[in-house]
Amino acid sequence: MKSRKTQIFFVNGGSTHHNNRAYQRFLKTRPITIEKKISWNDAYLDQALGPTFHIIRPRMPLQDNAKYQDWAIHFERFFPKLKNNLILIGQSLGGGFLAKYLSENKFPRKILSVYLVCPPFDDTLPSEHLAGGFKLKSDLSLMEKNAKKLYLLFSKNDDVIPVVHAAKYAKKLPNAKVIVYKHIKGHFRVAKFPEIVRMIKRDARR
Repeated sequence: MKSRKTQIFFVNGGSTHHNNRAYQRFLKTRPITIEKKISWNDAYLDQALGPTFHIIRPRMPLQDNAKYQDWAIHFERFFPKLKNNLILIGQSLGGGFLAKYLSENKFPRKILSVYLVCPPFDDTLPSEHLAGGFKLKSDLSLMEKNAKKLYLLFSKNDDVIPVVHAAKYAKKLPNAKVIVYKHIKGHFRVAKFPEIVRMIKRDARR
């Protein structure tokens, strides 16, 4: 009998802006490159996890000028296709989105585990703004009810989401496992991330 694959729903990052003028300034000044982007959450993650996992990577609306309500509508469109015991992963703004959604809504499927990789907690960011409706409410307790296994992963050297955001989440989510990596440089722009692979495989075995 063919085994069922564990679904992983991965929400990637994006940018938010207070108004259209700020968005246009971002477009005119952000660094650009013609080099191929290498990220742990692309081919590496598929290969490292293997054929027993099915990774779903939605293209969220207007990622460079994101609005929470747009993302929530798009997210919910996938619910009929999701199965019980799935894994949710959100990176950067994608992690902030999952934190807000899961703290305000009862998820319609059983969640095996949730991984939030360098999610912003609030608008205290050195080079970006958390706007577009992504601001978290004060009570995040529903997150822990939606997901019994909740991991928040940060880099001590993150230049986009300061490590102080890890402590802010930890204060609100006493049952979550908050991990701060010293060896990962920057905003998790790494080619490999074996630590999360091991944790995902462990969760799927239990």
